[in-house]
Amino acid sequence: MTVNPPFIIDDFNFRQLDRVWIIRHSAAQVDLTSAGYFQLLPEQIEIGYASFLIQDQSAMPVSISLRINTKQLIISCSCNAQKNLLCVHQSRVLMNVLEQNYLRIFFDWEIRIKKLQHTATGYGLENEKDLEAFFRIKLEGKELQVSPVLEYLLPVTTERNSQLKALLVPANSRNLPKHLLSAPDKKNILVFRQHKYYNHFQAELMEAAFTMQDKPKNPLESIPAIDFIWTAEAPAEVKFYTALSRFQQRYDQPDFALELNSLKALFLNPAKLKVYLHDPKVSENLTAAALKPVNLQKDKLEIELQVDLKDNFYTISASINIADKRFDLLMLPVTLHYFILHHKNLYLIDQPELLNLIHFFKKHHNHILIHESRYESFYQDVLAGLEQRIHINYTYIKKATVRQLKSEQKNHDGPQPDSELLIYLTDSEYYVLLNPVIRYNETEIPVLSRKQILTQDRNGKVFRINRDEEAELRFLTLISRQHPHFEDQLQQDAFYLHKKHFLDETWFLKTFQTWQESGITILGFQDLKGNKLNHNQAKIDIEIISGLDWFDTKLELSYGNQRVPLKQLHRAIRNKSKFVILGDGTHGLLPEQWLARLNELFQLATLNEEKLSLPKTSFTAIPDLFDAHMLSDQVKMELTEMNRQLADFNKIENIGKPPGLNAILRSYQQQGINWLNFLGTFNFGGILADDMGLGKTLQVIAYILSSRSKTKDNASLVVVPATLLFNWQAEIKKFAPELITYTLYGTERSKDSAQFKQADVVLTSYGTLLRDIGWLKNFVFEHIFLDESQQIKNPESLIYKAVILLKGRNRICMTGTPIENNTYDLYGQLSFACPGLLGSKQHFREQYASPVDQFNDTKKAAELRKKISPFILRRTKKEVATELPEKTEMVIYCEMDESQRKAYDVCKNEYKDYLNHVKSDDLAGHTIHILKGLTQLRQICNSPALLQDNLLHGNSSAKINVLMEEIQNHAPQHKILVFSQFVGMLDLIRKELRNKNINHEYLTGQSANRQKSVSNFQENDDVRVFLISLKAGGTGLNLTKADYVYLVDPWWNPAVENQAIDRSYRIGQEKHVVAVRLICPDTIEEKIMLLQQRKKNLFSDIIHTDSSLFNTMTKKDLLELLK
Repeated sequence: MTVNPPFIIDDFNFRQLDRVWIIRHSAAQVDLTSAGYFQLLPEQIEIGYASFLIQDQSAMPVSISLRINTKQLIISCSCNAQKNLLCVHQSRVLMNVLEQNYLRIFFDWEIRIKKLQHTATGYGLENEKDLEAFFRIKLEGKELQVSPVLEYLLPVTTERNSQLKALLVPANSRNLPKHLLSAPDKKNILVFRQHKYYNHFQAELMEAAFTMQDKPKNPLESIPAIDFIWTAEAPAEVKFYTALSRFQQRYDQPDFALELNSLKALFLNPAKLKVYLHDPKVSENLTAAALKPVNLQKDKLEIELQVDLKDNFYTISASINIADKRFDLLMLPVTLHYFILHHKNLYLIDQPELLNLIHFFKKHHNHILIHESRYESFYQDVLAGLEQRIHINYTYIKKATVRQLKSEQKNHDGPQPDSELLIYLTDSEYYVLLNPVIRYNETEIPVLSRKQILTQDRNGKVFRINRDEEAELRFLTLISRQHPHFEDQLQQDAFYLHKKHFLDETWFLKTFQTWQESGITILGFQDLKGNKLNHNQAKIDIEIISGLDWFDTKLELSYGNQRVPLKQLHRAIRNKSKFVILGDGTHGLLPEQWLARLNELFQLATLNEEKLSLPKTSFTAIPDLFDAHMLSDQVKMELTEMNRQLADFNKIENIGKPPGLNAILRSYQQQGINWLNFLGTFNFGGILADDMGLGKTLQVIAYILSSRSKTKDNASLVVVPATLLFNWQAEIKKFAPELITYTLYGTERSKDSAQFKQADVVLTSYGTLLRDIGWLKNFVFEHIFLDESQQIKNPESLIYKAVILLKGRNRICMTGTPIENNTYDLYGQLSFACPGLLGSKQHFREQYASPVDQFNDTKKAAELRKKISPFILRRTKKEVATELPEKTEMVIYCEMDESQRKAYDVCKNEYKDYLNHVKSDDLAGHTIHILKGLTQLRQICNSPALLQDNLLHGNSSAKINVLMEEIQNHAPQHKILVFSQFVGMLDLIRKELRNKNINHEYLTGQSANRQKSVSNFQENDDVRVFLISLKAGGTGLNLTKADYVYLVDPWWNPAVENQAIDRSYRIGQEKHVVAVRLICPDTIEEKIMLLQQRKKNLFSDIIHTDSSLFNTMTKKDLLELLK
């Protein structure tokens, strides 16, 4: 298919375009008169461009496009005509663009700008230079639309503002109901009437004008009461208009019981409206003439029955008391079903039963006869029940005479009438009924009833005793004050509360106690359906006395006469229940303010039958657990002394340097000995957690020497890692040669504790202790010391379970890192040193370990620190060893070469893909694989050669290259320690040292003679380098001859790294120590360092130590390592 070229005019200006120009450039004659010639509409049009579709005489339509810019006119057509001149279709398009303004504006800049300026004026943009940047033109049919480019820009014109004002600005008129805008000469009135057809009671709200005589006049206009509900403010008005709307235009069958509240609200008339009765005899319609004014009286109607006896017949009649005047029932008409009308006063009959009573007696002309043979039955079935609500005057029964009263008093042995206050509780579906009763002698009288006290004298004559109205009023007042609902129920025959509110323990316990303290007996509480609660408040009696190592706690909990065994209370606390089951099967509510304290007490104390023994190490918790009056004088004295000494470290007794000690003690070391003596005085244990290198061993040796002079009977046991046995032997010999040391170690060791009696110190290893605990547990040592006590941090481990069986007057742990992994590390050590201090494992984990480790709970960390601080002594070098030379820590970055980097990236990507498919919740189940992957990445950072059989090949190591350069530079002037977690890496370094003939020592867990290697490095000046595995040499070594320390690979736990550095940086070091970490950049090692900085934990708030990073890492953290 051949595409015809467009018609193009260069250097074109739209102002050139006119009819002559178009005709001159047209190939054929232009016929402007043909039908529809100037009716073209574009398919698409925008500034400088338009396209059209014209139906030609042929079957196929032709497509024309026009583009005009500042320099060219380009117009194309799909017809077959030659395009050296304009074809008829092109000419037609140009003529339409020229003549039709709705097309021309898209090509004529001047016309377009004028249009935009006109529109821009309304927006305040008429002075902008580039109006096309603010407005766009759009063609809809043949209509041009100009809109702002900024979608929400509004024009501000007079016309537009008027439209918005009409739409948005509220008019001055108020949205008030029509009747509120009535003329001043009209008033709203209330009309009571009987429905014209249904005989129902109706109340109408009417509007009427009034005469000069203040009488309503026609016309009367009905007003919807519901409109007033939305404008009423006072609750009484809302109820009034709601009730009024209920009685307007109603057709349903009336139910007095349901309507009573509405009638009461209506009768209050808070709107102070004039009230009228409609008289249908005057007019069946509501007219002014048919309205009779009435007054709504709030006085309560009192109905009274009178029973007379005459000629073997009892006559019963009814009367109504109004304003202290009694009227025969027949004299007062019942109006509109619910009201009594008397002298234009309207009274509400506010009880359905009374309405029935009135109708009954009116029906019988207020005169009922009962033969005396049937009277007793009638009395019991009818009159006795009516006495609950109304007063009955038995004229044939006289008031008690003085003689009858005296006789009644004599019969009941005491002043009469004697009374007892009772409250009966009963179920009533969803409610609990409270019926107050006073028992007069043997007769129970419901206080809310009108029942009379009737009794007989010795002659069988019935007489009446007056009720004690003052006592009854006080009784009702006591009840009504306990709940706001009760005040509105004084006219009922019983008080009532929804069972949900009644059984709310925060209400009934306090209420019942108030009533019981006022002498009221409560009956029926346990008979309420679904109720197992005991209505007595808990009574707790606690007494604390001092024992040898314990504070003995006597705790008695009772509910009325039900005493709770401690085991039962413990079970409730352990199950986190706020109720305890009592002996009678009821449930006693534990006081809210005591739940936390009882839980803490049972966690810390040992339960023995009906006594709790609280370890004295928990003395800091006693003020929070108990009130002062619960403590014996001896306990108060002990607590005062303990707190006095601990409040100021210097107040702890200074026992001085013990005789026979061959050492000059630093001041902090003397304080440490004083602290150990303080703990021993109270038989407490503790953790000596001084920084590594501050002389914990010396302090313990000095304390043993000091205590030996006080008690020479029993030896002290010192348990150490096997690698430190030689150190301890040497230190004891050096500092306290007088001490007789017995070393329990080796295959030839004796298993007879009789030899201990000749020794001051029994020295053994953890491994030996584990094997010999069967007989060691039977010997009572003076003191027990565990060196590097983090060995027992896991309370599930065999070594922990072994040491906990040892007997001694007190127990001391020694460690520079009491927390290595997490806060839970403390539990194993402190539960050994201070049994009972931290409660059970579960309690410690829930209360402290989990909140601190998982949620960084600073409040719990501070609480734990307060609890354990008396039993942990930790000093850092920075605090006490100010004479130590400066220590410099630095990082040297070792850039991996291409082969080592390639090996790292392959392993990283493989591990990253695996981790991405592990759900965060399942992370713990993949720990082994995760650790393996992380370990491989760390090994590659050292050298890919450490992977051995792995497919990743190569043995290049940037770290070895850097390290050898460092050693060669510094070894001539300095002794150097090199630490690595990987023995394989030490072997690679050892190979390089041998190749370069550099003398060195080598120590790993497999080394046979540890002390020989240490001594050779310390004493032989030719040995310049010591290669040490982090695990084997991180503790217990004194290598002060070295002043350069290289950590080849970073470890998750910074505390382990610090231990390694402190092999050199410790007391006795005289040189400036330089600690260097070798790190491969852009690897897991660098990320570990960053995470250590970011993940500052709360352990320093507890005992100023660090934690294991890996154990607190999330999936997000692990992925961060692989970025």
